[in-house]
Amino acid sequence: MSTPTVLQPVNSVNNEHAIRSIVRACVGAYASGFADRHIAEHEDEDGTINMKIHNVFIAALGPEVQYFSALSRSLDSSLGFMLERMAISIAEMHYQVSQHVEGILYDKQTDAIAELLEKYKRHAAQPAAAHYTFLSALRGQSIQRRHESDYYLVDKETNHHYLIELKIGGDLDNKKARSEKEALLEQYCILTNGSTRPEDVSILFATAYNRYGEGQPWTQSRVRQYFAPEELCIGRDFWNLVCKSEQGYDIVINEYRRNVHLITEALELIKHTYLPDA
Repeated sequence: MSTPTVLQPVNSVNNEHAIRSIVRACVGAYASGFADRHIAEHEDEDGTINMKIHNVFIAALGPEVQYFSALSRSLDSSLGFMLERMAISIAEMHYQVSQHVEGILYDKQTDAIAELLEKYKRHAAQPAAAHYTFLSALRGQSIQRRHESDYYLVDKETNHHYLIELKIGGDLDNKKARSEKEALLEQYCILTNGSTRPEDVSILFATAYNRYGEGQPWTQSRVRQYFAPEELCIGRDFWNLVCKSEQGYDIVINEYRRNVHLITEALELIKHTYLPDA
């Protein structure tokens, strides 16, 4: 059940050019849209930045702090959405990409999933992918279920299935950790109840970057309580997977840095609109 090794595509040059083109287009569209939206909201009292101006506790710190505190929250969330869309666009080059799983789920499977997650909650067992391979053999009464999914990828060459829960920065509280793993396990059962072999399905918890530093161990206890080490797809591993290239992360980061000036220029336009005298 471990994640299969990412293979370099045969035509790696074309793959790199395509990845760079997608990153460049996504950054450009994001910068333009971000600037246009906030500038258009300048006279709108319900605009993203203007809604914060009546926070007297922030306002007391001065107009620049007031402006930057509101803009930074908007930047953080919208940038995350852009990265999600960018990853999907890149993945579509090599994978069949969907954002839902639908099919038959058996009551004995849901019961077994609940028991397994309770063991994780009580620290009676450490998560391991091998723990849920038996689920596909369970039956009982069936129901039709549909699960929305962050990423459901099917490798066009190997027919391997990836069920991915993506948290851009990795933030996941205790309640969400359990519910997210439960949803992924139910999706796993739905797939394996059909024509997909259990060994052809991987469950992954992914992040767009490693909050502890690239190459450092992922130690967030809330995630590790429910996800096994082989289920972590952090930073470099995530981008290498969606790019289907061992150089995927490096290509994405390099091209992003080459075009990030578009975002900084957009931020300057917004700042000049809201703080013309700064």
